[in-house]
Amino acid sequence: MKKVYLTLSLVAVLAFVSCKENATSKINAANVDMAADRDEASKSLPVMSFEKSEHDFGTIEQGAAQETVFKFTNTGEAPLIITDAKSSCGCTIPEYPKNTPVAPGASGEMLVRFNGSGQNQVTKTITVTANTAKGSEVLRIKAFVNPKGAAPVGPVVN
Repeated sequence: MKKVYLTLSLVAVLAFVSCKENATSKINAANVDMAADRDEASKSLPVMSFEKSEHDFGTIEQGAAQETVFKFTNTGEAPLIITDAKSSCGCTIPEYPKNTPVAPGASGEMLVRFNGSGQNQVTKTITVTANTAKGSEVLRIKAFVNPKGAAPVGPVVN
């Protein structure tokens, strides 16, 4: 048994002693420079800044089509690309500059149409997917929907 431990110890010592090669001599300086440039470029991301993230249509009659515009600016350091915008239901349709780069400092618009469906207080969300650090932004629209022909009941928003 002592011979086994002695043999294993000798093998371990030889393995550690034989690894004398200098690891830093294997580094390619060109690869380090490329990696540094790549890392620096990945820090330059677009930032999507909206003037407003929520719009209140106030009190509307059921079925009355509504629309609003959400204006945004790319306050980041790289081109902004919106890849998708989905609403929480089919009654809300976003229109946006799909896959069209928005340069840093430039602005754009997203038109959101709501068909006035539902009753009472209604809130819908629009999830905007883009190449930002967060990956998505959430916008909201809301309205108090009165049934057709009913006397106004909801809150009055001016």
